Amino acid sequence: MTEIDPRTTALVLIDLMERVVALPLAPRSGDEVVRTAEELARSFRKSGGTVAVVRTERPGPAEQPPGSGLLAGFAEEGDVVVVKRSLGAFHGTELDARLRERGVRTLVLGGIVTNLGVESTARAAADHGYGLVFVEDAMSALTAEEHRGSVTLDMPRLGTVVRAGDLRFPA
Repeated sequence: MTEIDPRTTALVLIDLMERVVALPLAPRSGDEVVRTAEELARSFRKSGGTVAVVRTERPGPAEQPPGSGLLAGFAEEGDVVVVKRSLGAFHGTELDARLRERGVRTLVLGGIVTNLGVESTARAAADHGYGLVFVEDAMSALTAEEHRGSVTLDMPRLGTVVRAGDLRFPA
């Protein structure tokens, strides 16, 4: 079990957008990732923790592709909502400042795609001095091999890899 202090921890969810969730993903579908992410977000909010949701906008085009918004109803009032224009959620965004305003020191990460947006965000978060926890079953990639490579080779070097059911909030 991994205990989470909601006063200093944020759940950061990457690219839970209709067009991304609909991609052919592995080892789990986008809908499976969303269900786990929704449960995590409910737990964080209930405990008083911070939830940050991040979506991508492609730089340049006047109009984003259909399905580029966050999934309907995913972000709630009080959540940190960030739009990124690169792989990771820190470059050129206010994510770090918004988390620091709330006293956040540890990030719990999930989203799509494991080895791209999630891992890129994690690497920058480590450079910013955040502690990291990765929720393996709240992520998926374009292939199972890419997902497995990130969660078994790269992410353990940056933080702790857990399953959603292993997270606990103090009573």
